Amino acid sequence: MSKDSLIALIVDQVEDQTQASFREVERDALPGGDVLIEVAFSSLNYKDGLAVTGRGKVIRSYPMVPGIDLAGTVLESTAPAFKAGDPVIVNGWGLGEMHWGGYAQLARVQADWITPLPNRFSLQQAMALGTAGFTAMLSILVLEEHGLTPGDREVVVTGASGGVGSLAVAILAKLGYKVIASTGRTEAQDYFFGLGAYRVMDRHKLSEPPSRPLASARWAGAIDVVGGDTLASLLAAMVPGASIAACGLAGGSELHTTVFPFILRGVNLLGIEASRIPLNRRLQVWSRLEQEFPPDLLDSLTQLISLAEVPEFSQRILAGQIRGRVVVDVKA
Repeated sequence: MSKDSLIALIVDQVEDQTQASFREVERDALPGGDVLIEVAFSSLNYKDGLAVTGRGKVIRSYPMVPGIDLAGTVLESTAPAFKAGDPVIVNGWGLGEMHWGGYAQLARVQADWITPLPNRFSLQQAMALGTAGFTAMLSILVLEEHGLTPGDREVVVTGASGGVGSLAVAILAKLGYKVIASTGRTEAQDYFFGLGAYRVMDRHKLSEPPSRPLASARWAGAIDVVGGDTLASLLAAMVPGASIAACGLAGGSELHTTVFPFILRGVNLLGIEASRIPLNRRLQVWSRLEQEFPPDLLDSLTQLISLAEVPEFSQRILAGQIRGRVVVDVKA
């Protein structure tokens, strides 16, 4: 890469077909923003897999550089909050969907999208957390704010083998909760017990629609990344006053339920939107991640790939073949 050009993975539409390719592009082609960042690492999320392969309507305009996370060092800034040499992270704000994202050696973004790198984490570790860790921790904060505390009752995490699920299990376990990891990969019990799970549950036990409006009260709280019938099943089995943090729809966007969990048990269904969060809340979330997530455990959850491997791993993450977190070394 010269000072005037950069290598990027660019997704474009050619004759109504989505194509992803690596290109050398001029630095002047970067979209507008206050801060120019030399990107060191990004991450691979399910949404990135959809964007790279063209299987989902993730990208809003073409051409687009995917990558909903990035971490790197400020090269230039017209914003007083940042100067050259500052280590920073960006997640959310339409990155990789409406604004060129992390799968490029340079990125130009708005200053108010940026979070200073937390002291406890390296750039690589920050991307091992990324949007997945941010979403998991935000979900836990919201549940705590609605009364969740450790106790004898179980807290369930659906989609536990994915990025959000794995990190949520690990954080909840460290906080003292009895965490049930719901997953289709029950053969990997050692992985979930290594995260601190109290028990591992086959996801099919939750994926059937509830046969009655209310089931036996079981769950003190839940983080759900699946949606659909799984979310309906959870709602029917929450204890009175309990809450569910809903942050995904891997199992479907439709929700078939009744009002009974809400009006007879006072269950709270809490929507988690992690993209456009103001800076003060972002700092709170990252501060809690610093406190609650051991970097050594984070390293054990993560595999590192090169930028060139992103297309292959995008196929694998959509096929359910990825466990934990994938960090992309944009320099490699």
